[in-house]
This record gives sequence, C-alpha cells and structure tokens, in this order.
Amino acid sequence: MQRYGNLNGDSGVKAFEITEESITVQFSDGSTYLYNEIRPGKLSVDRMKSLALRGEGLNSFISSTVRKNYAAKLR
Repeated sequence: MQRYGNLNGDSGVKAFEITEESITVQFSDGSTYLYNEIRPGKLSVDRMKSLALRGEGLNSFISSTVRKNYAAKLR
C-alpha cells in the first residue's frame, strides 16, 4: 500500500492501493475497505483514485458521498 499524503494533516485515511478497477483504502484505525467499479461505481472510484493520488479530500469524499457503499470490508 502507498502511504496517503494527508496534505491537510487531519485525514482518517492512512494508506491506499490502486488497481485498474478498484481502490483499497486503509484508515487510521486499521480498518481496510475495497471500493470497485460495481460498488460504489466507476465514477466514484475514479474520483477516489484522483483524491488519493493528490493526497487530500479522500476521507471527506468517502464520508460525504460513498459512505457505506463499499465492495468489501477486508479488515
């Protein structure tokens, strides 16, 4: 996993891993979730990938838009 940039310094996201069709996000509490093109969908996953690579806004996007619409809880 790649460490999240956390440019604002207050994110709950710790790390992420991007594949062609998905993003896996690890939060600071250790929980890890898989988001893919089925859940929450390609548009949301593409936005999440962009935010993850930019290092800001990912936790806010998940909290406000994606919420519990993940493909799987991995940990």
